[in-house]
Amino acid sequence: MHANPKRFCFCEKVCDFRNPLPTPVVLLKTGILFLTGGSMRRNILAGYMVIATLMLVGCGREKAAMKAALAEAETASSTGAEPNARVMSDRVSMETPRMQVPPDEGAGPGDAGDKFDKIDENPFLRVADSPLSTFSIDVDTASYSKVRQYLSEHHRLPRPDAVRIEELLNYFSYAYKPPTAEESSPFATHVAVAQCPWNNEHRLARVALKGREMKNEVRPTSNLVFLIDSSGSMKRQNKLPLLKRGLSLMLQKLGADDHVAIVAYAGSAGLVLDSTPATERQTILAALDRLKAGGPTNGGEGLQLAYGVARDHFVDGGTNRVLLCTDGDFNVGMSGTDQMINFVETESKSGIDLTVLGFGMGNLNDSMLEQISGRGNGNYAFIDTISEAKKVLIDQMAGTLVTIAKDVKIQIEFNPSKVAAYRLIGYENRVLASEDFNNDKKDAGEIGAGHSVTALYEIVPVGAALEAELPQVDDLKYQETAPTSEAANSGELFTLKLRYKFPGQDQSQLMEFVAQDAAQSFDQTDQDFQFATAVAGFGMLLRESKHCGNWNYDTVTEIAESSIGIDKHGLRREFIQLVSTANSLQN
Repeated sequence: MHANPKRFCFCEKVCDFRNPLPTPVVLLKTGILFLTGGSMRRNILAGYMVIATLMLVGCGREKAAMKAALAEAETASSTGAEPNARVMSDRVSMETPRMQVPPDEGAGPGDAGDKFDKIDENPFLRVADSPLSTFSIDVDTASYSKVRQYLSEHHRLPRPDAVRIEELLNYFSYAYKPPTAEESSPFATHVAVAQCPWNNEHRLARVALKGREMKNEVRPTSNLVFLIDSSGSMKRQNKLPLLKRGLSLMLQKLGADDHVAIVAYAGSAGLVLDSTPATERQTILAALDRLKAGGPTNGGEGLQLAYGVARDHFVDGGTNRVLLCTDGDFNVGMSGTDQMINFVETESKSGIDLTVLGFGMGNLNDSMLEQISGRGNGNYAFIDTISEAKKVLIDQMAGTLVTIAKDVKIQIEFNPSKVAAYRLIGYENRVLASEDFNNDKKDAGEIGAGHSVTALYEIVPVGAALEAELPQVDDLKYQETAPTSEAANSGELFTLKLRYKFPGQDQSQLMEFVAQDAAQSFDQTDQDFQFATAVAGFGMLLRESKHCGNWNYDTVTEIAESSIGIDKHGLRREFIQLVSTANSLQN
């Protein structure tokens, strides 16, 4: 999190910009009393000096109050009357403008500020030193919705650490082909390589996965437990009321074999509705309507109860999932991130998955929510509008609810005769050690039905200018660099390996592909390649990346507009508008 913006203030030790009732007002009243106490003539000069000092060295947040108080003092000086203390106090409280606190930084108890993990951008790595790149896939989309809320609702550039480029990329649908009916794998793999548009000497490689699609009518029976945060901070319209609207829409798409339970938590957790057939919509809606926001946030107790309800109604061969809906942090009971991670990871081994839906700004523990969704074999989305609720809960219902592959890992071995260095764009908190790829006990990301995954690598070819600028280490004294194999002369750019498990299985399956570079220019690539590149460029600009080359927001807009393609739900056009907003704010 960013540090609180503070400034030393003469009137007290430190004036906190988050404090809605700043101390200069109190000190100003003291100055007025000093001015009017005793002989008016004797103290008038000293009183003005106090007020002037406050105005000069105070925090500057109470100009209106100071102006009103000064006018009161002048009236008292000219008439000989003492200012009415109650009138002055009312005037200060009515006329003092409160500091417009950034919405993500919080404003006190129950609104403590959003929390994001620090992201250190992936650097270029020399193939000679690091020939393998290994990471877990990620289908979360929360970061994109959060960025949209910053730009569209609050007209502010997002914090760099709120921008996870992989979640921006995977927010959009692409025309990747899913596996055919004859193929046994749960997803298809697509690789493309072309010129890197922000550095013409480099190449850009796209690795894309497309999950097998599933119609809503053939979804497995679902045992769903909605775990709803009903604490006091959920009162706002874009929180609990928006959540109720979204779940009401979702109920319309659930079938006769689906069951819904509702657990709510505030200071304590309670079962609002036991598992009920989804066709009993009025009963479920009435239970939702009874939820009122109030109290602290005992999310730990809520999770324990929700998983217990899911276990009691477990469906063999079906979808068993807890959907956590919250605006923030857990501040009562089991609240530590490590505690929560260990708990959901243990529960996930019993076949109950976790979906996290975030709401609102000002109290969102994004860091914790992202981690528990990952360890809970689930996904993490942020709901900022009713359109986003419809996208996640209705349009992508099968992907949200049905896992088709778990612990999906990617490992790429680069050919040193072709590649001098490479950089994975995004996925910073999904990077794995090389040995984790073959370790079936190592947790990784899940793919839902119909989900797509996109990853981009910026590649430095052998002989490119940047090669000399990369950090180097001295030659080793006791061993020499291993010679290359015959395969290094094959012309292959890299070898792509994937591991995944079918749901309910503990042993992974291996897939392997070889990638060639056909010397394609960027202009020769398909629209999806170009649009994904524009999205990645947007993320790099928001993160103030040093690897953007000659790109700016105008470049991103140009590429995105030319590759908009079929935009069924208007999401790509909305993206272009967000780029325009960011450009205006940057300027």
